[in-house]
Amino acid sequence: MSVTRMSYVRPALVMTVLLTLATGVVYPLLTTGVSELVFRPQAMGSLIKDSGNKVIGSELIGQNFTRNDYFWGRPSVTSDSPYNPMASAGSNLAASNPALDQAVKDRVAALRKANPQSPATVPVDLVTSSGSGLDPQISVEAAQWQAPRIAAARGLPLAQVNKLIDDNTSSPLIGYLGPDVVNVLGLNLALDERKAN
Repeated sequence: MSVTRMSYVRPALVMTVLLTLATGVVYPLLTTGVSELVFRPQAMGSLIKDSGNKVIGSELIGQNFTRNDYFWGRPSVTSDSPYNPMASAGSNLAASNPALDQAVKDRVAALRKANPQSPATVPVDLVTSSGSGLDPQISVEAAQWQAPRIAAARGLPLAQVNKLIDDNTSSPLIGYLGPDVVNVLGLNLALDERKAN
């Protein structure tokens, strides 16, 4: 190999090694360290623990609530089981696909059967899955739509259930970037705490 070629190869190899160390080792360690110092709960997965310090879920991943005395989240179509974080995916069904139409009709029928005292129009986020299949939140309208079922199942006045919804509603950081939402796990935990008290 000529001296001229060597003069190009050596700097290229040195830069490859340096950039690999900088972007593959130093930068990830630095960002991980800073995030654990500054944003520890979020860096650890935004975990929710019970009074015994046992992890019961995450603020970032939905759970499959099916009992009538709990609020239900958005449908999840992740493989193996609903809200499986290892298989995050949407249904990939096009809006023109008859299978999607049928799935929505089936969900509407099931929701109307479980919520006979709610209005006829079912909020769209209760019958359509998201792109990730892991959404932990529903719209305020979806929570209020389910409130009569929860009130009846728990023997609570509807006004108290609606107050719990209001207390657990969060707004986007910048108001126009999205609607107000309710974290389903947080709301269901608030229901259980109210029962315990």
